[in-house]
Amino acid sequence: MVTLQKGGAYLVDGTRIVPEGPEAAAQLKALTGRETAREEAARGTIAYGILESHNTSGDDTRLKIRFDKLTSHDITFVGIIQTARASGMTRFPMPYVLTNCHNSLCAVGGTINEDDHMFGLSCAKKYGGVYVPPHLAVIHQYAREMLAGCGRMILGSDSHTRYGALGTMAVGEGGPELVKQLLGQTYDIHRPEVVGVYLTGEPVKGVGPQDVALAIIGAVFECGYVKNKVMEFVGPGVSSLSADFRIGVDVMTTETTCLSSIWRTDDRIREFYEIHGRAEEYQELNPARTAYYDGMIEVDLSKVRPMIAMPFHPSNTYTIEELNANLSDILEETERRARVSLDGAVEYHLRDKVKNGRFTVDQGIIAGCAGGGFENICAAADILKGRDIGAEAFTLSVYPASMPIYMELIRNGCAAAILETGAVIKTAFCGPCFGAGDTPANNAFSIRHSTRNFPNREGSKLQSGQIASVALMDARSIAATAANRGVLTPATDFDGPIGKYQYHFDSRIYENRVFDAVGKADPDAPIQLGPNIKDWPEMGALPENLVLRVVSEIHDPVTTTDELIPSGETSSYRSNPLGLAEFTLSRKDPLYVGRAKDIQKAEKARMAGEHPCSAHPDVKPVMSVIKKSFPEASHENTGFGSTIFAVKPGDGSAREQAASCQKVLGGWANIANEYATKRYRSNLINWGMLPFLIEKGELPFSNLDYLFLPGIRAAVKEKAEVIRAYVVKDGELKEFALRLGELTDEERQIILKGCLINYNRV
Repeated sequence: MVTLQKGGAYLVDGTRIVPEGPEAAAQLKALTGRETAREEAARGTIAYGILESHNTSGDDTRLKIRFDKLTSHDITFVGIIQTARASGMTRFPMPYVLTNCHNSLCAVGGTINEDDHMFGLSCAKKYGGVYVPPHLAVIHQYAREMLAGCGRMILGSDSHTRYGALGTMAVGEGGPELVKQLLGQTYDIHRPEVVGVYLTGEPVKGVGPQDVALAIIGAVFECGYVKNKVMEFVGPGVSSLSADFRIGVDVMTTETTCLSSIWRTDDRIREFYEIHGRAEEYQELNPARTAYYDGMIEVDLSKVRPMIAMPFHPSNTYTIEELNANLSDILEETERRARVSLDGAVEYHLRDKVKNGRFTVDQGIIAGCAGGGFENICAAADILKGRDIGAEAFTLSVYPASMPIYMELIRNGCAAAILETGAVIKTAFCGPCFGAGDTPANNAFSIRHSTRNFPNREGSKLQSGQIASVALMDARSIAATAANRGVLTPATDFDGPIGKYQYHFDSRIYENRVFDAVGKADPDAPIQLGPNIKDWPEMGALPENLVLRVVSEIHDPVTTTDELIPSGETSSYRSNPLGLAEFTLSRKDPLYVGRAKDIQKAEKARMAGEHPCSAHPDVKPVMSVIKKSFPEASHENTGFGSTIFAVKPGDGSAREQAASCQKVLGGWANIANEYATKRYRSNLINWGMLPFLIEKGELPFSNLDYLFLPGIRAAVKEKAEVIRAYVVKDGELKEFALRLGELTDEERQIILKGCLINYNRV
């Protein structure tokens, strides 16, 4: 089904894979009639050409990228625009689309959600942007329909910013990276490695894009095969897939931890652009005759079967057939894994959902940028046609990804076929993907064609003793399960027809409602600010020395951004930095906020010109120990704050608040064995936090210990490879080593200044 090449590989004529090795040169010459150097072949990927055309550095190894367009949704654009305003932005220098698909229910926190929307509309007027009102489209579907273009690059403040199937290299990053683009700066990275995804065959009936995506994620996530790399989809199997199918696979590449994705394009993608009235955005993209890839994933589409990603990660994959055949063992293993993910906070059971030898589920959802596509919902309608979901606990909700899709489902009868079953169709909304809609009952099990199934992504709250869980599946198998009233069923068991429906895009929906002021900024337009929209607090520059208190210690294999700052109803407070910060780590370590604020008192006193001893009783004894070896250290040149340790933090969402919330509570650093994603590490840096690395093994410190970092400012400035650090304990200093990893000159300056706002502020 999915195999991983060991080492690099060459692709010749788009159809012949030549593994890198001693015989590769001879094989390449036999196939092409010429000698080909690896460096030359590496320039033959589609990704290389797109990156090169957007690189402003003149150096093809150290890239400075300017994107063509930007996009954000309503739990990110307020913070981004506020940061850019504080940094001197006067207009949007490129098309910037503000969608409203995350907090669009306006059901929590009084007026604050709609206040954010009106802020977005007023900023689109003032700075020259595009405003998409609530319920019209989820962020990524609007981008596919209206922004993507072959050979283009788009930067979005949502991790699932992926439009590679449409020939667009798109990157999901934290908000500060969009701020840089708004300020005329660049996205700075080393040229990423490119991994080929070579598709052959054709999916069998009942297999959908989520099945293919989960098969790939299950094969590559744990070994980090594509981490921070570009996935390039090639091979004859691409042509067997519709544009919608490719889009459904592509959006899930985020869950592999890759940087971006790109696909070769053909007449099916040409047709997509023609249907959407943007034929000029199409161009054929293919790798060169000989292209070198840093790895190769081979996928035989004909062997993929309906998949399920069990809680609590998209890589926890099985075929549905395998799960049904080994229920007891797999459910027991899932419960075991859950005890780690949930820290034993609540009792978690799955085996009691086996009834008469069959696994039963409580809820089905087809939604968002992954599941809400036209073909997914049409296929679900065909499978459900003439059936009903019953009058018991099981429910089914369907969220088309845009109003144009919804309109076409009404016109072709698929909406009626779904509604007749007792299922519900709702408007475009991302809530089910991050725990803000259709929260199931306690101990319920939900199957979803959405993007993630981390703990609490379905809306339950561990701190309130609640637990529900999500498994990821394709819309087709969700429909088959719904037709069997909640008994887990693969869509390959469905023996009826699944039709092919022609899609007609109705542009009038957007023409009548979307506000578009690109190139027409009105500097005199007032910005509408609600009472929950707050400016960022003042943040100081990095001091000469640092005293850090460890205020949380997390030993899970991976820590998600959901655990660092929860999603769901807390999203309503993302326009209020200090208000949101109160939720930091609340579902993982409820004591974090109090401990961080406690040591922050010392720094606040220092910044106010007072002696930090007056604000915190630990300052004097800690500094007394430090002064024995570093007499020059004083409260004038030594800052105080907090840090956390986590084994591998930052998997999941691009949300910058996972870092900024720590910073506004006085956080100066993270310490980790590795960072799960580039985007989380970038968020730390852009908020002036030190992304420390420490070797795996026994930690030299424990939670609530104090750490001393002498000369940290000089170390950052002088690019020290090893950072000397000390544990202040038992009246003495115990030395250990930290590393910062590679930082660009600009990133060092941001850290020295204290944050991106300070770096840009004149």
